Amino acid sequence: MKILALIPHYNHAGTVGRVAAAMREQGLDVLIVDDGSHADCRSVLDALARQPGVAVHYRPQNGGKGAAVKSGLDYAQEHGYTHVLQVDADAQHHLPDAAKLIEQSNAKPQSVVCGWPQYGEDAPKSRLYGRKITDFWNMVNTGGFAIKDSMCGFRLYPVATVQDVVKQECLGDRMDFDTEILVHLCWRGAEMVWVKTPVQYAAGGVSHFNAWHDNVRISKMHARLFFGMLARRLSGRWRR
Repeated sequence: MKILALIPHYNHAGTVGRVAAAMREQGLDVLIVDDGSHADCRSVLDALARQPGVAVHYRPQNGGKGAAVKSGLDYAQEHGYTHVLQVDADAQHHLPDAAKLIEQSNAKPQSVVCGWPQYGEDAPKSRLYGRKITDFWNMVNTGGFAIKDSMCGFRLYPVATVQDVVKQECLGDRMDFDTEILVHLCWRGAEMVWVKTPVQYAAGGVSHFNAWHDNVRISKMHARLFFGMLARRLSGRWRR
């Protein structure tokens, strides 16, 4: 296994260095994919790119988290990495738990290993309600409970497996990507391993989730997946 830590980044100059350092402490190469951040982030990212084991890829304009992850997966495939550990740049994940994801992936290298977030009292109620709605539709669209939480951006992919989906399916480029890719992987019979991990919502933290636009986009994604599920059932390709 050759693992690349992939950090999609958009205007998180205050935390991205801490995330990159935590991944380097795990012995991982790091790729930061900057998704058209503001100019004042450039000096921070350029300094990180000068550190051993850290690379920065600059997208020319903002395309969304999904677009940044897709760019990172292409980089990983081109540079011979077998697995990608996706981790958000805002440092909300419990970064030492990357070791737990890697341990599970070493045991089952063909599996998709996902963080299963455990929320504290600091979690916004609107986020929790939105996740419950997504959990319901994931159950409908997959016919079961294989997906514990599809919105957590802390996960470890086998590159070849996930690239097959990315190249063959039309997936969203923004906040809808994390859920959509897992549903498609589930449809294809990919095994998923879940690792419980705490999530911290720091006071004054920066979120790029747009309550209106992203909820509309996610609703459209669920509708698209629902009709995709019906098509699979009717064509005999349904895998529960």
